[in-house]
Amino acid sequence: MSAIELNARASRDYTLHLSEAQGVLAQAAAQYAGADGVAARVTQASSLGAEDVIISHIINSLKLDIGIFVLETGRLHKQTLDLLDQFKADSRALVIVYKPVEEAVIQFVAKEGADAMYKSIDLRKACCGIRKMEPLERALKGKEAWITGLRREQSGARAEVPLVDVSDKRVKINPLSNWTWGDVWHYIKENKVAYNPLHDTFFPSIGCEPCTRAISMGEDFRSGRWWWEDEAAKECGLHVKHVDGSLSVSESVPVSALTTAKVSV
Repeated sequence: MSAIELNARASRDYTLHLSEAQGVLAQAAAQYAGADGVAARVTQASSLGAEDVIISHIINSLKLDIGIFVLETGRLHKQTLDLLDQFKADSRALVIVYKPVEEAVIQFVAKEGADAMYKSIDLRKACCGIRKMEPLERALKGKEAWITGLRREQSGARAEVPLVDVSDKRVKINPLSNWTWGDVWHYIKENKVAYNPLHDTFFPSIGCEPCTRAISMGEDFRSGRWWWEDEAAKECGLHVKHVDGSLSVSESVPVSALTTAKVSV
């Protein structure tokens, strides 16, 4: 049974949720518009998961001046990479792919091993720092706001996600914060949105291949991410706030490698 057949059940507030998301995105495009050849000061972060492909579809459908970026960590599933190729070809909005610093990855793997993430939480976070957090900083450079697919229903840690989060130095816009999983798949079905086929094999949340597994019925949406770790630690850092409200590369990342090696978009 496909993810659409299994999940596409619109909530009674679906029409309101859709209008809300469209309005928030249109407002973001207007508020953070670029001028005189300067890129817009807002961008969408896409993992190409079900929520993110919906947001991109709305951006493209409404012809909003909002760019999209994807973090290609070097450890993504083949299905994700195939979808990325299709997405880049079909998107009206500019899609930029950011990759980790090659030398930093080489040094980390040489020292800790290709599967260091299983050895300790610190090493897993260091890997996330190199492959995701540092590229994220590049992707968000010069931006005043960014758009994510966070939903309150995804996990207990995300239960209070607002539509617009102004508590950080950079505004975070979460247009699907109120959507249910049924709303997500109803939209995908109604609009024939291309999605990652891993969703059809019980992957509600899809990240890097070594750190993502299918889940069983009744498990939390994010239980397939870093399943060997304590429940409270299940974030890579992209959506974790530090005490000062800032986002930064993990302290475990070899900073010298990041600052001296050649970076690639």
